[in-house]
Amino acid sequence: MAEKSLNGPKGQNNNKNASNIVRSILFTFVLVCFAAFVIANLNQNGVKQTEVPISEVIARANDPDGNIAKITVTGQSLEITLKGEEKPTEISRKDGSGTLYDQGLVNHCENMEGEELKTCESKYPTIEYKEDVNGWGIVLDIALTVLPIIAIVIFFSWMIRQATAASNQSMAFGKAKAKLYGPDKKKVTFKDVAGNEAAKQDLTEIVDFLKNPKKYEKLGAKIPRGVLLAGDPGTGKTLMARAVAGEADVPFFSISGSEFAEMFVGVGASRVRDLFSKAKKNAPSIIFIDEIDAVAHKRDARGGAGREDEQTLNQILVEMDGFDNDSGVIVMAATNRVDMLDKALLRPGRFDRHVNVTLPERKDRLEILKVHFKGKPVEADVDLEALAKKTAGSSGADLANIANEAAITAAREGHKAVSNADVTEAFERVAIGPERKSKVMNEKERKITAYHEAGHAVVGHVLPDSDPVHKVTIIPRGATGGVTWFLPPEDRSYKSIYELKDILARAMGGRVAEKLIFGADAVTTGASSDLKNVATLAKSMIVEEGMGKGLRNMVFPEGEVGYYTITTGKPYSEKTSELIDAEIKALSEEAAKRAEEVLKANKAVLDKLAEELLAHETLEEAELEPILKPAKLPTVAKLH
Repeated sequence: MAEKSLNGPKGQNNNKNASNIVRSILFTFVLVCFAAFVIANLNQNGVKQTEVPISEVIARANDPDGNIAKITVTGQSLEITLKGEEKPTEISRKDGSGTLYDQGLVNHCENMEGEELKTCESKYPTIEYKEDVNGWGIVLDIALTVLPIIAIVIFFSWMIRQATAASNQSMAFGKAKAKLYGPDKKKVTFKDVAGNEAAKQDLTEIVDFLKNPKKYEKLGAKIPRGVLLAGDPGTGKTLMARAVAGEADVPFFSISGSEFAEMFVGVGASRVRDLFSKAKKNAPSIIFIDEIDAVAHKRDARGGAGREDEQTLNQILVEMDGFDNDSGVIVMAATNRVDMLDKALLRPGRFDRHVNVTLPERKDRLEILKVHFKGKPVEADVDLEALAKKTAGSSGADLANIANEAAITAAREGHKAVSNADVTEAFERVAIGPERKSKVMNEKERKITAYHEAGHAVVGHVLPDSDPVHKVTIIPRGATGGVTWFLPPEDRSYKSIYELKDILARAMGGRVAEKLIFGADAVTTGASSDLKNVATLAKSMIVEEGMGKGLRNMVFPEGEVGYYTITTGKPYSEKTSELIDAEIKALSEEAAKRAEEVLKANKAVLDKLAEELLAHETLEEAELEPILKPAKLPTVAKLH
């Protein structure tokens, strides 16, 4: 869709511009007249001019006792140098007819030399003739007069433009910076949005209401005041809002929450009023505020009554309350931090509908990948279904990035079409990072990395509630020295405590494998990321999911609890904090113990896998299966 900026009614802007132009012309004219007057006076005051009859000049020049020392003739003007003076005096002729020769001006000292010339010059003036070639003297005089005027006019015109621009900017400071996607431009519809069928269904009624308001008004139904789109970053909230406008074929005003904010108090509220005013004039229409959490924080959590962002939020609340039932304006907003929004904004009558735009499921990911690979030359062996399976937890933006990176990789490698290897490289680059080809490991480091990754793989393969091993590599990528992928066979909405404990155990498999092979005192920093993940997951299980032994079914959320908001410190006592720390430690130790039991019982498989990794560096699922098949789960490592 094409976009255009809204700065007010067109006719009003044209009138203002015409008025500014007229004022500028009048001011410039007065300025030019004043400058010409000043320069003319300066010329008159700076040059001594005398008007005398030419006959008087001739008479004084032919008088041996006259006081004229030299006469310079240039065209129709004379410069007279008197005896005893060095500065000539310019004399203008009143009668411009004829030549000076015809009127009796004679050079008495012409053709004389030596003493005779000196004697003549002491009695008569020397007459020197100069040609006024093509009137350049006049041109120079005119240029010296006009150029300063032009320079002054240019300078003051520039000053006028600067002042006018500053005035216009100050006048437009309180105008909304919204972009309008008009119905006469290329539209985005629900067909352009792959996946998110549940969200589309929720928004279909909004579209129908904008198209057929009478159908609902007959039954006494009121148009929803607002629709809040909530979801993770990159899930397509903005695209979904534009699709609603495209389906309804109505103007769509889009603005970011941060565009309301300014350092001057009151500007945000002014922009809110201006935005809603424009939307009402173009009704039925949609206002879309992206990242609304930038101006809609909880007021009681931030404090400081009278803050600029609070005034902006208050104005949004007032405008949404002030809508007429038949105004035909719907406010849509997007955020990935619903927990940060003020309660007054979320109540019925403001944002009546909350639509969750979730991460795409496998079938949705496949459709999204088809959209982004459409138009790209792709080889026949590229399996988008396999890619959709591997990208669990990815957003639509992540999938678009994978498709783009695959095309870039193909171009870099000189391929005519995107191959399966290009797609795999793109996925791994987006998921973890690019290969660090410049990173060279010595044989000891390679061996440590091989056993570390083999430990993850063996433990993950053996434990019953762990996801299958998809790929293992010891090639450095991103911030890692090696990677072991576990891919779920299907998308799941919930995870059991058994699944989470298996995740903890396989995460500890790398550190435990290093301990078994190289000794307890030879562990390295390679497991630091694994240990952080274990600590984070274990704390989440205890504090947020109520999966502790002594704290089973008890959660301790940090933030809002009921009608009260916790603003400082932990939402639990020091004694409870000690219990939580003990539970986290118990989970971590249990995971390490289970991993150790599995690796001790399957040391031959561990050695074989590490050996293959050192030889080939990367092993795919099909290559891993025969190596890991002999591995068994020891009884001591079972949970149930």
